[in-house]
Amino acid sequence: MADRRIAILGKTGAGKSSLANTIFGEELFKTSHSLNSETRKCQAETRSVNGRNITLIDTPGFFDTDVDEDKLKPEIVRCITECAPGPHAFLIVLTWGRYTKQEQDVINKINEYLSEEAFKYTTVLFTHGDQLPEGQTVENLVHRNKPVSDLVKKCGGRCHVIDNRYWKNNQQDEYRNNQFQVKELLTSIEKTAEANKGGYYTNEMLQAVEEKIRQEEKRIRKSAGNMSEREIRKQAKGRVFKMLLIILVAAAAVVLVAAFTGGAAGGPAVAAVAVA
Repeated sequence: MADRRIAILGKTGAGKSSLANTIFGEELFKTSHSLNSETRKCQAETRSVNGRNITLIDTPGFFDTDVDEDKLKPEIVRCITECAPGPHAFLIVLTWGRYTKQEQDVINKINEYLSEEAFKYTTVLFTHGDQLPEGQTVENLVHRNKPVSDLVKKCGGRCHVIDNRYWKNNQQDEYRNNQFQVKELLTSIEKTAEANKGGYYTNEMLQAVEEKIRQEEKRIRKSAGNMSEREIRKQAKGRVFKMLLIILVAAAAVVLVAAFTGGAAGGPAVAAVAVA
């Protein structure tokens, strides 16, 4: 079975890292209840789930309203490098039941940054499922909040829910069981991939980065010895990350995010710089 790359988007504190741990069934991603520097770093891990290699890319808080751009930019570049040539799915992580002005600002940013093409590969994932009323599902209740409902519609109606804290061992209610929800989520992602002809989301920027990585892989293979293809790929990504960091240092964080997700603020200029 083909590998899958899944980019997890959302603001810091929404439960992105905990979601990644729940999907893999082990504590691989760093979590914190405080908005410290660790929770604003990109982290990518690969594990086999149901016989398929899945790479989860836990992105920094692209949509945070109080982010330090200078600290965020290297993590955006790392995310672009890890996702190349493109993710098979974007997961937008929102906290169920918490609809403050800050949450609305996050949704506004998501709508601004993601292109229409990117939304074809996107699913909304709610955390804190324990806040759901007994016997209810997110599919039944999501329409009560228009901005959230509109966002889910943009994603083709795809939405799921988990609870990283209370649903771990719930055997009485199948819906309130993380194992069931993760299975449903991954099945939904596969259906989305099939609808997109088995492909992944990509754009000029991601294609340019992938070409750079492949060039580095060729160089490394010449003296690789007994290195595995995975090790070669990892080393090539590391080299390209360092190159891009130097090349893209002058670009604004908002431009880098939009170049990654295809939003209007990105554009050919950033991709052209990446190719240089």
